Amino acid sequence: MRIDFQTHPDQYRHWNIVIAGDVATLIMDVDENGGLFEGYELKLNSYDLGVDIELNDAIQRLRFEHPEVKVVVMRSGKDRTFCAGANIRMLAGATHAHKVNFCKFTNETRNSIEDASAHSGQKYICVIKGTAAGGGYELALATDHIILSDDGSSTVSLPELPLLAVLPGTGGLTRVTDKRKVRRDRADVFCTTEEGVRGKRAVDWRLVDETVPNSKLEDLVAERARAFADASPRAGGGKGVELTPLQREFGDGYVKYSTVTLELNREARVASVTITGPQDQPPQTLDDMVDQGAAFWPLRAARELDDAILHLRANEPEIAVLELKTQGAPDAVLAYDALLDANADHWLAGEILLYWKRVLKRIDLTSRTLVAIVEPGSCFAGTLAELVFAADRSYMLIGGLQQDNRPEASLQLNAFNFGRYPMSNDLSRLETRFLGEPQSLETVKGRINQPLNAEDADDLGLVTFAFDDIDWEDEVRIFREERASFSPDGLTGMEANLRFAGPETMETKIFGRLTAWQNWIFQRPNAVGEDGALRRYGSGRKPDFDRTRV
Repeated sequence: MRIDFQTHPDQYRHWNIVIAGDVATLIMDVDENGGLFEGYELKLNSYDLGVDIELNDAIQRLRFEHPEVKVVVMRSGKDRTFCAGANIRMLAGATHAHKVNFCKFTNETRNSIEDASAHSGQKYICVIKGTAAGGGYELALATDHIILSDDGSSTVSLPELPLLAVLPGTGGLTRVTDKRKVRRDRADVFCTTEEGVRGKRAVDWRLVDETVPNSKLEDLVAERARAFADASPRAGGGKGVELTPLQREFGDGYVKYSTVTLELNREARVASVTITGPQDQPPQTLDDMVDQGAAFWPLRAARELDDAILHLRANEPEIAVLELKTQGAPDAVLAYDALLDANADHWLAGEILLYWKRVLKRIDLTSRTLVAIVEPGSCFAGTLAELVFAADRSYMLIGGLQQDNRPEASLQLNAFNFGRYPMSNDLSRLETRFLGEPQSLETVKGRINQPLNAEDADDLGLVTFAFDDIDWEDEVRIFREERASFSPDGLTGMEANLRFAGPETMETKIFGRLTAWQNWIFQRPNAVGEDGALRRYGSGRKPDFDRTRV
């Protein structure tokens, strides 16, 4: 079964969006029989990857299709539960690879909520009436403000450790301590208490922001939404941009979009993604940009690249190497960058730049060896040059190839490469690349807007290797074959360790620390063995743990 990350509100089974002026209500009302796979029911607003695919789509549409929305109120469509978290039967029966990708995508979706709040002025309020357990509370943690009903039964909890022998893998531990600043000893109590915390204690421990009786709940929600909307810097006006369905063609060894092609060599365990640069010059006015809508090249390319990366993650688990390629005119890419840069305060230009930031982060976090291939006819410039710096290695051809009339390979930098698209460590990719070499970074800054050939790029430290046509094919082939022969587990660990040098942030903790621990724990018999907690949950039988601390 191919997992598809594209959907539309007309196809939603689990979420509803209600727009009222500058306030949107995002209602979680999970269809019990709407699981992505067979063998489990999504009871109590529990979720699987399919529920999160819809949530990710809803968040994107609120940003692009509704520039007028300044506040999103997230709440449940069920009477006595907010969300019971990730579906336990799904977790117990899923492959390890699926659990890993599920946790990663869910984390990225939660991060997109925080990104909308921090950079788009679209604030999120969570209303909890009933139980918010595990991933349900983690969903609430991603919002700006949590309101808990004070009705004697509504609670928040992270019960994964005592109940399931796993961890709250979508950032729960990190957001409790780093975001909500819950004291360490109280966090220890909270994360080992099955029944959770309610009422005044939840407020005192900073697990929620306020609690209110049911009789006053709706008035308080309306008051808070109005206050957040009035304080929002979001200045989106006029019509939004409809995120129309992507143009996609699926073949046995490829996926073709309008600007992106994903080619798969499963026998060699190598895939290549090629981005085709813009064929036309950018529009002359902001109105023209908005009128182009989802067809506007930077938005179209970002959406297609995002979908291709997600498809590769979920549906091609044995691919070892992802080659990043481009083709087109560098000047055209830079012209679109210049338009976005000059109008970054316009809501649509700003959202497109933020979307590219998120797509590039998704590439950073993809568990494949990333290699940039800089050949004649490529357009690694500005935004697309970020792909070279995201790669674990980069190979650039000196000069040209015989019987190849395409322009010589070049790299071209602009201001975007120096902070527009920060990584999870809050540094640019060039800052991360030249960590400890500030002079190298300053030297590179002095070459902005200059086409750099292979020798220049090599001298400046912008590529790993530069080879002439005599060595080119052999060197690239040897790299592919060597990489495909290594242990996938070892490569994933090595690459994840090397990609995020520099300061640790909440994001790097979630992906590099918490998610790694969770994924390791998901392989241990205490969680997923025949006698483990996930297998025995709901059976009336206690799990049988290996008590060895390792």
